[in-house]
Amino acid sequence: MKNIIVGTAGHIDHGKTTLVRALTGIDTDRLEEEKRRGISIDLGFAHLECGGVRFGFVDVPGHERFVKNMLAGAGGIDMVMLVIGADESIKPQTREHFDICRLLGIRHGLIALTKADIVDADTLELARLEAAEFAAGSFLESAPVVAVSGKTGAGLEELRAAMLQVAAAVEGRDAHGVMRLPIDRAFSLHGFGTVVTGTLLSGTIRVEDEVEVHPSARKLRVRGVQVHGGMVEASTAGQRTAVNLAGVEATELRRGMVLTPPGLFRPTSVLDCRFDLLDSAQPLKHKAPIHFHAGTAEVEAEVRMLRGGEPLLPGASGFVRLLLKEPLLLLPGDRFIARMFSPVVTIGGGVVIDNAPNDAVRKSAALDRLPQLLAATFEKRLALFAAEDEAGARVSELAARSGATPESVFAAAAGAGLVQVRDPEPRLVPRASILSAAARLKTELAEFHRQNPLLPGMPKASATLPPFLLDAALAELKEIVAEGEHLRLASHRPSMRAEEDQAAAKMESLFGEAGLAVPAVQEVLAKSGLDANRSRTLLQLLLREGRLVRVSTEMIYHRAAIEKLKSVLAGKKGQRFGVAEFKDWTGVSRKYAIPLLEFLDRERVTRREGDRRVIL
Repeated sequence: MKNIIVGTAGHIDHGKTTLVRALTGIDTDRLEEEKRRGISIDLGFAHLECGGVRFGFVDVPGHERFVKNMLAGAGGIDMVMLVIGADESIKPQTREHFDICRLLGIRHGLIALTKADIVDADTLELARLEAAEFAAGSFLESAPVVAVSGKTGAGLEELRAAMLQVAAAVEGRDAHGVMRLPIDRAFSLHGFGTVVTGTLLSGTIRVEDEVEVHPSARKLRVRGVQVHGGMVEASTAGQRTAVNLAGVEATELRRGMVLTPPGLFRPTSVLDCRFDLLDSAQPLKHKAPIHFHAGTAEVEAEVRMLRGGEPLLPGASGFVRLLLKEPLLLLPGDRFIARMFSPVVTIGGGVVIDNAPNDAVRKSAALDRLPQLLAATFEKRLALFAAEDEAGARVSELAARSGATPESVFAAAAGAGLVQVRDPEPRLVPRASILSAAARLKTELAEFHRQNPLLPGMPKASATLPPFLLDAALAELKEIVAEGEHLRLASHRPSMRAEEDQAAAKMESLFGEAGLAVPAVQEVLAKSGLDANRSRTLLQLLLREGRLVRVSTEMIYHRAAIEKLKSVLAGKKGQRFGVAEFKDWTGVSRKYAIPLLEFLDRERVTRREGDRRVIL
């Protein structure tokens, strides 16, 4: 069955509650004060099943003092029933409610001319003409206009038929999206405990689900779910829903909070948006305070112009930044309403574009990008967010900013031109950023090789790229080779000038002529004829090429001397010996014997057993 949320709108005492009661048999005035005064003060709810459609009614107050309550119910409606009393026609709250509906982007609805039983035919026709003129150029321009009486029942059948006609054009809400339930009521019910109600904007909520309450970030368990007063296992998008929550008191929850799956989203106090200022409003100035209404929430906010101090003029649209006094859960595409502080009247509204503007992006640059974000596909939005930093963005951040699940972000990554890396949390980086980083790394390596022609490569730790971006760059650019902890251009080969070649030969000769009684390393470096840095680099090169062998920190031997020693010991395989015998075989002092024996142990030529060794 298709679920449609219908919101009433209209001036006080134009018969909204009476009409809903006539249609559904449910009295939406639940408060004692409402019944005593004969007006709606807070939201009321009712339902009707008709022609294969389940209509959920949100009956809102029409009095100007309670418009903020009206706004708490208007955010989740699929179609509006604009109620105009035929005896009074268009009144101030008719206009304000209608402006709110337009600003919220509601696209479907109808007009009910109530109290048709107390006016004559000419007055009713005049009201019909005024309603048509009022709706001209709006989403209600071609909407059905039905004369009806909530008291006598006249016109109710025609109204139901018109509701079905409009409902056929309403797209169903996404039951497969991320669950989001703005709370419009929180109370304690005897025998159940804490209950919250709201219109399920998207997704599905089930019994035993874990949910997160925003902005408090508290995790709770769903004990039970009701839809229109009946117990169900699950509620889906577009349904008026009551949720019984375990582990929390009703006093800890309030209107404006939102239930979502845990761990996905983050409340925000800063957002970039498109702001539509009504023709009737004063110019909107930089740092102007406003009442901000979104979903069921209301907070104070301050307007910040993104470029210069020029105000937004009446009837115009512009991109602005809003600073909220309290954090709210808001996602891209969410609609909001703005009201003045004094007098408290609706001045405009708009749509959230970016719920977490990057501080590193200049305001002017953000302003230039907002039109792109507003019209962007999901993939393009991810690409724009990830491109704000060369290092890309974590998947969890992209999910929170785009209002999607991490799985959806992963699935869209390739289409957005993003490459997955780990940091250690999964991160998506624009391929263009990786190629740019690879090009920069290539330039760094070329300069390193120019300055250090003897070295085989640059240490990875010296690269200016973070490790995860370095790995991604290496995967993209085959011209760079990673060898252990070093990087080099594939074309690079260590090269020596004539003087360096001579110095290397001299150093090798000094170690080679010494046999097993080698000179001190510093002594050899000093005799090389080069400065200390270059001579030490040559020594490292000789060691890497295997022409020299490091036996200990202070002792380096020529490879030929070590091979000769191993050959001598090979002829004594299995023999046990001590340090004294080793000194006799080699003719070296204890100074050289102990480091050599420890080296041979590491090389598995010998094995120490107490004070003696065995030749393997």
